[in-house]
Amino acid sequence: MIKLLIDSATDIEQTEADGLGVELLPMQIRFGNEEFLDGVNLPHRQFFEKLIESDELPQTSQINEFRFEEAFKKLTADGSEVIAIVISSKLSGTFGCAQKAAKRFAGKVFVVDSLNACIGERILFEYALKLVNAGGLSAEEIVKELDEKKRKIQVLALLDTLKYLRKGGRISSVTAIAGEVLSIKPVVSIVKGEVKLVGKAVGSKKGNNLLNRLVENCGGIDFAMPYALAYSGLSQTVLEKYIKDSEKLWSGKTEFIPVHMIGSTIGTHIGPGGIAVAFFAN
Repeated sequence: MIKLLIDSATDIEQTEADGLGVELLPMQIRFGNEEFLDGVNLPHRQFFEKLIESDELPQTSQINEFRFEEAFKKLTADGSEVIAIVISSKLSGTFGCAQKAAKRFAGKVFVVDSLNACIGERILFEYALKLVNAGGLSAEEIVKELDEKKRKIQVLALLDTLKYLRKGGRISSVTAIAGEVLSIKPVVSIVKGEVKLVGKAVGSKKGNNLLNRLVENCGGIDFAMPYALAYSGLSQTVLEKYIKDSEKLWSGKTEFIPVHMIGSTIGTHIGPGGIAVAFFAN
């Protein structure tokens, strides 16, 4: 039997993980003296309520080696093999901790560096789940397929504000204030496992158009593979507007667009009002 383990950087909450039959290891997140488990006792909606009210950015911490070892021990107890899919090694030390723990379970535990986070990591997991449920492939073969296909994943996000990137020290105060004054909407992507600025637009409409153009520049969406949209914050209004503005991307190609709420791992840095699209490029 092959079991899957994911971290909460996939933005999958505990209730959904239970329903899918996968093991979820949550990141720890701290608001001042309060500590929570992402997606377990801090649902995404409650996270954004706290983020909006808080003057300071919360602190997130990687999943340590001990927690991985305990999870692997539990999952392999019945002789099962485990595939763990984790946040990009360029964004967190989580992958390194998972790898160290996996070495104690020779040939039983395989760790995949998603080179991604948020819905990019999520769609890689969804592909893994599809392969496991289909049967016919060994854990090693599935890992090889994931390592090959993950390089086709594209994640593009349009941010509403630069405030949280400034608070986290990712950009300078001067850049953030200038961006707010000019209503600049940055578009970021995950490139080779790292977050990169790939474009800027003035206003939401131009931002949506830029997002669509960038999707097309990637070669378009492979609808035979998992894909998803996501939003950050407490309202889906911005995402609904984007879906309308990007109708030609979806029309006639799919009847269902999966929509998810971004959690704390990425939400801490982008704040509310952001939207994202993730897909495997054609």
